[in-house]
Amino acid sequence: MSVAARLASAQEAPVTLRIATLAPRGSAWHRVFTAWGNTLRTQTSGRLTINVMPAGAGDELDLVRRLRAREIDGASFTAIGIGQIARPALVLQAPGVFETYEHLDRARTRMDAELRGLFEQNGATLMGWSDYGQGRIFSTRPIRRPADFREAHPWILENDPIFPELLRVIGATGGVPLPIGQVMGALEQGRIDTVVASATAASALQWHTRLNHVMQQSNAVLLGATLFSKEKVESLPADLQTALRETGRQAHETLQRTVRRDDDRYYQTLSTRPGMTIVDASQYEAEWRQIAQQTRERLVGRVYTRELLDRAIAAAR
Repeated sequence: MSVAARLASAQEAPVTLRIATLAPRGSAWHRVFTAWGNTLRTQTSGRLTINVMPAGAGDELDLVRRLRAREIDGASFTAIGIGQIARPALVLQAPGVFETYEHLDRARTRMDAELRGLFEQNGATLMGWSDYGQGRIFSTRPIRRPADFREAHPWILENDPIFPELLRVIGATGGVPLPIGQVMGALEQGRIDTVVASATAASALQWHTRLNHVMQQSNAVLLGATLFSKEKVESLPADLQTALRETGRQAHETLQRTVRRDDDRYYQTLSTRPGMTIVDASQYEAEWRQIAQQTRERLVGRVYTRELLDRAIAAAR
């Protein structure tokens, strides 16, 4: 490095990137992101670090708004936030396609440039994938086949374009749209009796205390990603951008391993909890696959294009 470059570097004001997540303090996201900031600070000699803001007020729509308003520089999103920023990226949540981590990982690896491009076109930079575990049906009654949803009152996450469509294909009309913060109250009041969630979420948010059945099979991985403001990332000096991307890649590899391991452990714990009944839906697999196929077809042109769906299916399989 030249003398001039060293002087310029010395005169740079340290940069702190603000990352928000709805995951609580002490969660895998909070722990890994904090460690990421420490690594980044060390590798850049204090020129760049991260301030992690866990479990703040609001919901994912609020995080999207704050990211666009530059109140934060990045955030960890579920499929809801991802869909608000780059709706076609929800092809990775197409029903019946990504039933295992292997399917999802394979598709994301093969479609990496295309997926990153979707976010870049909408002003966001993908720092890494941070999924939320395997989606399972938790309920107060056994749900073995799609038609069982017609007698249930499932929670619908607000602004989710996929699960409500699946319920419409089934012919179920009892879905209740709620922000995540109101789910526990609705369970206590009996307004809802079914949630689709990871074992991690069901345990951490105490939903399992109001639900006594869980489906053994998981037919989807709950999508998650950490997105930064493209403008903020590109405003950093080139060497800091490189450091951010490289440490971010390593952090998200750690996060993925941690979340997947923890979700498996939470499921094992919940499945052996007194009063919890494991529901085996394997004999109705063909019915579930048919409903999934019909749903993803109906989402073509509304969430993703036919071409994008076909590429995602080919990449996954």
